[in-house]
Amino acid sequence: MIDPRAVIHPRAELASDVEVGAYTVIGPDVSIGEGCWIGPHAVINGPTRIGRENKIFQFASVGEIPQDKKYHGETTQLEIGDGNVIREFCTINRGTVQGGGTTRIGNDNWIMSYVHIAHDCQVGDHTIIANTVSLAGHVVIEDYVILGGFSKVHQFCTLGAHCFTAFDSGIAKDVPPYVMVSGYSAVPHGLNVEGLRRRGFSAETITHLRRAYKIIYRSNLTVKEAVEQLKEMVAICPEVGLMVSCLEKSERGIVR
Repeated sequence: MIDPRAVIHPRAELASDVEVGAYTVIGPDVSIGEGCWIGPHAVINGPTRIGRENKIFQFASVGEIPQDKKYHGETTQLEIGDGNVIREFCTINRGTVQGGGTTRIGNDNWIMSYVHIAHDCQVGDHTIIANTVSLAGHVVIEDYVILGGFSKVHQFCTLGAHCFTAFDSGIAKDVPPYVMVSGYSAVPHGLNVEGLRRRGFSAETITHLRRAYKIIYRSNLTVKEAVEQLKEMVAICPEVGLMVSCLEKSERGIVR
């Protein structure tokens, strides 16, 4: 299952059925779970923990030190969950002490070629991150987010669950849940309705979310005023609660 031309450090821990391709290098303090497939010419450094049933394709660099001048050799880590696909030439860096020490990738994510995920990013579950997307440090990507190719996200931004960015979007502020954005700099363009339908959101729920979107973006309200109106909707549409949480927590402000 391990090509004899691969280089595996004695302190790396691989489940018995892990496949490793030729010329891949796996360093110390790397743990790889059952059912994983690591292609040829990949480099995985630790401390890194990789869960079950992941696929890491050729020339990926996983668990390398952060590209941050504040980093001075501290022990930080990368955690990757289960069922992820990480395609060719992706770079995923470990965390920094200042950012909590850990970069995290959740479960069932589809990470396409040439994606960069910087130090201390937190990626949820079921995301699709298209080719050449770049996430700066400390970015939060919540569940079911879709990032179009060539999108770029500024450090410390949060992209809310089920949001969608068009190709080549430049995102310098938070994106509320369910919202679709495009442009450089990115601006909102309604709800990600097609994505919500595909994930089983009812027509009634989508109608309520459309109303919530209008409260945020088309009612000439301050953020505080919008939050008060949205809170009144949560009782009839709990999904609006994610929007409320985003607006209340946002430190960078939201895309406008």
